[in-house]
Amino acid sequence: MFLDEEKLKKLIDEVCVIEDIKIHDIPCVDLYMDQVTSFFDDKLSSLKREEEEKILTKTMINNYAKARILLPVKNKKYTKENIILLNLIYSLKQILSINDISLLLGPLLGELQGELQKEEESSRYLNDIYTKFLELKNGREMEFKESFQKSLGEIGEEFHKSEDTNEKEEKAKLLLMVLLLINGASIQKRMAEKIIDNFFKDIDSKKK
Repeated sequence: MFLDEEKLKKLIDEVCVIEDIKIHDIPCVDLYMDQVTSFFDDKLSSLKREEEEKILTKTMINNYAKARILLPVKNKKYTKENIILLNLIYSLKQILSINDISLLLGPLLGELQGELQKEEESSRYLNDIYTKFLELKNGREMEFKESFQKSLGEIGEEFHKSEDTNEKEEKAKLLLMVLLLINGASIQKRMAEKIIDNFFKDIDSKKK
């Protein structure tokens, strides 16, 4: 059978049980760039589609630095705060452009480098935001799992019930599922862009 619902359920479990980089996972000592890329490859290896794929490369990090979406690097070493920012950037760049990420993270970086002058205070500020993100993110993943299973049932109802389900019909069901997933991602992407355009561009324009 082409459509294996048990396999689909296993795949959704894999998607929803991704191991996050927790605060306590990040080394307390600053890391060189090679150590940073190795750290991400190790911690986020389950996100790779191909074994040879790289989660983070030196070129990516240099591009983020040029776009000023990282904190300044001291002695060629990356702090715990930059590791957190790199993980946030990794999440955001799956959907958003570097320009949008720059607009979004600009106020946060301004807080870290400007008003919050004490290093411990700025570190705690970023840690708090990051921890809250991980907590909320886990809840959304469970909602997605339930939504996926509901959509799978609705798609099945759209086809005539038959014991002789053919491969052509099963492929159509999977195509519908992918179309629904992409449509949902597109709606959320547009909403994220609306928030950036209506709230964060205004902040950026005032700076200029």
